[in-house]
Amino acid sequence: MVHHIVMWKFKPEIEETQKPKLKKAMGDNLSALVGKVPGLLTVKFVENPIPSSTHDIALVTTLEKAEDIAVYAKHPDHVYVANTYVRPYVIERACLDYE
Repeated sequence: MVHHIVMWKFKPEIEETQKPKLKKAMGDNLSALVGKVPGLLTVKFVENPIPSSTHDIALVTTLEKAEDIAVYAKHPDHVYVANTYVRPYVIERACLDYE
């Protein structure tokens, strides 16, 4: 089993009033990838980190094996969700993968 964790900060121009709606869309659409992307077992979207955090939001996924990370990254459904609901609004992506 492999864990894939990604964290982001919102772009500075994103207003606070927009963030709850954006977080909901991100979380709903990323979670919906389970069952669509081979090897993707679980998705947890973290939208309310505690104040000591360095990033605004995070994605914590579990995949069957390390090779599934590349499948996930290139899968058309994931690419669509990332390009539509995540990438337009975030900066400073950080990623950690581990077994």
